[in-house]
Amino acid sequence: MISTLHIKNIGIIEDLSIDFNEGLNILTGETGAGKTLIIGALGIIAGGRFSKDMIRNGEKYSFVEASIFCPENPNSIDGNIIVSREVYSNGRNSCKFNGRLVTVNELKELMSDIIDIHGQQDNQNLLNSSKHITYLDDFIGNEILELKSKYIELYKRYSEINSKLDKNYGDDKEKERRLDLLNYQLREIENAKLKIGEDIKLNEEHNLMKNCQKLQENLEAIDENLSNQAIESVSNSIRCLEKISSCGKMYEEKLLELKSIYYEIQELTRDISSMKEDVFFDEEERDNVEKRIDEIFSLKRKYGNSIEEILRYKEKLEMEINEIQNVDEINNKLKQEKEIVKKQMLELCTNMNLIRIKYANIISNKINLELKDLEMGNATLRVALEKLENFNFNGLDKVEFMICTNKGEEEKELCKIASGGEMSRVMLAIKTVLAEVDKVSTLVFDEIDTGISGKAAKAVGEKLRTISNNHQVMVVTHSASIAAKGEFNYYISKKTLNDKTYTEIRKLNEEETVEEIARISSGDITDISLAHAKELRKVC
Repeated sequence: MISTLHIKNIGIIEDLSIDFNEGLNILTGETGAGKTLIIGALGIIAGGRFSKDMIRNGEKYSFVEASIFCPENPNSIDGNIIVSREVYSNGRNSCKFNGRLVTVNELKELMSDIIDIHGQQDNQNLLNSSKHITYLDDFIGNEILELKSKYIELYKRYSEINSKLDKNYGDDKEKERRLDLLNYQLREIENAKLKIGEDIKLNEEHNLMKNCQKLQENLEAIDENLSNQAIESVSNSIRCLEKISSCGKMYEEKLLELKSIYYEIQELTRDISSMKEDVFFDEEERDNVEKRIDEIFSLKRKYGNSIEEILRYKEKLEMEINEIQNVDEINNKLKQEKEIVKKQMLELCTNMNLIRIKYANIISNKINLELKDLEMGNATLRVALEKLENFNFNGLDKVEFMICTNKGEEEKELCKIASGGEMSRVMLAIKTVLAEVDKVSTLVFDEIDTGISGKAAKAVGEKLRTISNNHQVMVVTHSASIAAKGEFNYYISKKTLNDKTYTEIRKLNEEETVEEIARISSGDITDISLAHAKELRKVC
């Protein structure tokens, strides 16, 4: 559920924080005080559209943040989710989900299982016919779950097989052209006889060649210094120490150290002399190294950034060549497997279809009973099933909610209901039946009382209360009958200060709630309207 909603700089809302509760939350108040702006803020946080015209006059940005307690959600941290969205007047948009930056589409997807907003113009989940089959299957529950799980595994394999069969390289000419290209690339890589690490050694060798003269000059000088000066000096020093070594142990030790140094210098001199000879390269050798470096660079440019990548690409070439050369045999095996999988899928689809037909009638009857309670006794809703030609993720069934709102009228798709009052009640009837299986934790109804009054409004209030047993429900209403059903009532008002308008909200206590119901019912608080309000609360 949404625990706290923080809104900043949206319309006449400057800075507002609202603590909501479980159950039925009712929002009432003055016309134009900002009730719809609060619902709009919920829509923004759910990934809905945002117009920069919504930014408060004189401000550069708008900000909405919600703290959500949703322990069953896999994305929650210790049962909590923090969502925020910031929109600037220059169009920049920043969305965060638990501190992580996300796109608007990602935010919309993440919030789709948390909040569902129903208003007169909103495109709700229930109006999306592609989701109707999910509602039906959720209503069915375990009876279809195992079958559907087996089907989905087969469907994934079926799709994989079709994907492989589609990759048939076209006609014979196309196949030959592709084979010629692959063989050319394979020969080019094979002829290069690449070795891992070869490019590194070549680059080192080429670097030596480029600095050949400098290396020779300095190595020659080192050799000269060591051979003609260092060795001779150390040798003379050894002879001097030999003459005095008998004068004390310390002189014997220094003699041994100096002899060790003498041998090390000799070893070093030999190494330098060898290195001096190795830095000589003729032009032909240098040309060969440069040609090899260019050859490897050309292969990298075509087939990979390293020799390892080029060799991996070579393996892919060999595999694809083998597939093309044996494509008929491979395809035949795939086609045989496809027929086996298809047969298994058809059997599962038939069983799922029978179950869906059975429960489509049950859920249709339940919804129609709810519609009668909502003063729509002439309306008939039917969960219709249609057989599809091609498999999809749900099988071969298309499910769509169809409705006839008045006797003698033509049955229509749910999304084509014209009357706002009828739409509100139909949506509420469906929500009531699906309340136990609907995974969305927070349901929001914006002015659900539009176009209804009297007994219908009272019935709507009762249904909202029923739904709130399983969901957090938020309702903006102008109906006293609906407001009287609230477990938590909030009053939204506006004030003007220094030529600016501000929205305020406060949670009402029981006495204030009764007064607000009285105000809504008669436009004024009188003894009669208060008595009526108390009666409405008593019935509640």
